[in-house]
Amino acid sequence: MTVAAPVSPPAVADPSGRRVVVTVVAIQVACCLGFFSVMAHLVAHLRHDLGLMAGTAGLILGARTGLQFALLLPVGALTDRIGARRTGAIACVLRAAGFALLGAAEGVGALLFAAVVLAVGGALYNPAAQSLLAGVGPAHQAKGFAAYVTAQHAATVAGPPVGLALISLEPGFALLTGAAAAMWAISGGLFLLLPRTGRRAGPVPGVLSGVRAVLADRRFLLFALMTAPTTLLANHIMTAVPLLGFAPAAATLCFSVLAAIAAAAQPFVAAGRRGERPWVLRAGLLCAAGAFFVLAPLDGTELAPLMVAAVLNGVANGLIQPSIFQRTTRHAPPERFGSYYGVLAFCAGMFSFAGEMLVGRLFDLGSAGATAALVGVGAFALVSAFGTRGP
Repeated sequence: MTVAAPVSPPAVADPSGRRVVVTVVAIQVACCLGFFSVMAHLVAHLRHDLGLMAGTAGLILGARTGLQFALLLPVGALTDRIGARRTGAIACVLRAAGFALLGAAEGVGALLFAAVVLAVGGALYNPAAQSLLAGVGPAHQAKGFAAYVTAQHAATVAGPPVGLALISLEPGFALLTGAAAAMWAISGGLFLLLPRTGRRAGPVPGVLSGVRAVLADRRFLLFALMTAPTTLLANHIMTAVPLLGFAPAAATLCFSVLAAIAAAAQPFVAAGRRGERPWVLRAGLLCAAGAFFVLAPLDGTELAPLMVAAVLNGVANGLIQPSIFQRTTRHAPPERFGSYYGVLAFCAGMFSFAGEMLVGRLFDLGSAGATAALVGVGAFALVSAFGTRGP
């Protein structure tokens, strides 16, 4: 994020490794563009087109997010069991079906069902894609993951305007979700075009045994717990900036700068596998802390400090994500990478889900609550920076 079971990655460069990287990055572009083009306009559709109350819309969004995070624990091990190539194809089929259902749904029950299908597909996708990247060998691994994350950043910026262009045409939101479904369906076909790999010798690891093996690895488990705030640190700025009162143009500029800086930092981390060095992750976490401390006193009018926060958060994203990936691939046995990723992502996802709920309540208390929320998020980054050790 390669059929029946992953194999130990080769020690030298090979054409198949390059092919895997190119294909996975192409899949990432299509999937993320489809996802962000819909998600940028989903709340408006639920509120204005369907007339749902804010609490009902929040329930639908929260059901997808919470279930997807919860499923990451077993799904990572399932990826080891059935193979990353097959898991990725299933993920894309489910996501395509979920977006198609979302475009056709009008009642709360149908919307919740679509959210569940989207959640299952999303939980399957990332472990599959990253397991494939982890298996290509050192010659392609670091640069491949850098390109993978860069594709996500580009889609984060490009998705909303693409969605706006599609939703302005007839039949509106249904056309947008149909286009997203098509992108995910094409991506599922790309997964199946990836080269098959030889079957790993020995028994295929089971789902429960894979999770138990990771939970028994105390060094990695501590690493997963200490880096749990990273998903909240990466995502919360996109919630905080609009809530602070910044105009859409300023918010868009902030997110574009953030994505560009993050993409520019990727080659630095990829070169020489710098992400394996503890100081890289620590520096990223300190930059994330700084970004939220800069945001905390803002009231929606100060553009210059907002750009400073965007640069700091961009550097943080550019350092943190590839560092965690490289350190996990170095530590995890090749046949259990999915299990290790699943535990890591589960911890980060559940922390982000709980953190977003708490921070949202603090924002509802007014400017003092918003300041306290952002300072608190920055404090989480500091604790992680000084508490992170191995693996």
